[in-house]
Amino acid sequence: MAEALRPVPSRAPDFTDGFRDGLDPEKWIAHYLPQWTVPERSEARYRIVESGLELRIESDQLDWRVEDAPMRVSNVQTAVFSGPVGSTRGTHRHRPDGLEVRTAIPTRMLFSPSRGRIDLTVAASTDEGCMLAAWLVGTEHLSETDSGEICIFEIDADAVSTTTRARSGIKAHHDPRLTTDMTEVVLPFDASASHTWTVIWGDGETAIGCEGRVLRRVPQAPDYPLLLLIDLFEVSAPSGSYPKTAVISGVRAWN
Repeated sequence: MAEALRPVPSRAPDFTDGFRDGLDPEKWIAHYLPQWTVPERSEARYRIVESGLELRIESDQLDWRVEDAPMRVSNVQTAVFSGPVGSTRGTHRHRPDGLEVRTAIPTRMLFSPSRGRIDLTVAASTDEGCMLAAWLVGTEHLSETDSGEICIFEIDADAVSTTTRARSGIKAHHDPRLTTDMTEVVLPFDASASHTWTVIWGDGETAIGCEGRVLRRVPQAPDYPLLLLIDLFEVSAPSGSYPKTAVISGVRAWN
């Protein structure tokens, strides 16, 4: 049997949201990396449902950037940073072909822990061409090298069945202190049903788990401010029926 995750802290979370009262603008920015594109392309499509926040890809939704088509995304994130228009400063310079600021966004650090624990309860999408993902990414507002990523999970819709495959681990990006260490993990259940993921990081180690069990221990961890992103992507040409959806039922975090 897999190793059990550390118990949930006994104190109240520093950040919590069950989305019962809608999407709180003091906790979430409902745009995906808005500095690298324009608002009508970065803005999330979503609705509040009984089980939480339903992220949606809709038939008339625009690609995140024209250059990246086909790629549509609905994302919520807990911080944002960018330099001036035309610069290359900004959170998550993840594209190997380079990114340039198209919309200058005021710096907002709504929740940006440098160590701690986060529990996410989600139901993955099984809609054609979709992926549900959750990442902790360096804000870069203090230094361009503070850019590493903890990939909690990336779940492709076609990997969801009676068992589910997901990608998980660390991505160095522009942080020379980290080494990319990603692998595929297998979950013994259908991830389109609600399930809780956990990440615990600090003191040079990252533990990633699901449903109370450790899936990965990685002997490295970013030690600078990170923002949380949770997103539904459509990464293939439009097809099938719309809307395409995934649900976030709750988030709890301890610094």
